[in-house]
Amino acid sequence: MRLARLLRHLLLPHWWVLRAFPVASLRRIERAIAASESTHQGELRVVVEANLPLPALLHGQSARARAIDLFAQLRVWDTERNSGVLIYLQLIDRRVEIVADRGVSARVGQEFWEDVCRRMETAFRTGDFEGGTLFALSTITQALSEHFPADAQRDDELPDAPLLL
Repeated sequence: MRLARLLRHLLLPHWWVLRAFPVASLRRIERAIAASESTHQGELRVVVEANLPLPALLHGQSARARAIDLFAQLRVWDTERNSGVLIYLQLIDRRVEIVADRGVSARVGQEFWEDVCRRMETAFRTGDFEGGTLFALSTITQALSEHFPADAQRDDELPDAPLLL
């Protein structure tokens, strides 16, 4: 474990990092998720985490491992059509990870997800957190609409509001 990483997570206050996503931005992201899900059978979940929990830090948990843990804890994997997608934003380490359920992964390759993550990180480096997130939602919406088109029986299985940890 790197000391600098540990100190960043322990010393930067939670509220300071989360100011990147003010309430108005979170509402726009929530509306974008709702609009997105009306065009396909997928389920999107956005999780924004400032500081990693201390046990995760002490074990050197990567952003990818944390995203996979949250994918399971939040039951994103438990959608009826196996079409859940978690967008995980770890702000202190400036990492973005996307975890897609097996139904989506079978149709959308890993390169697609990695490209979306890197483009979000580029937007975040310039301070455009909302724009980077909305870009990702738009890009993912296109892919899900192509592979999981909407049908008449649309159930919203996961909350649309971004989760702040």
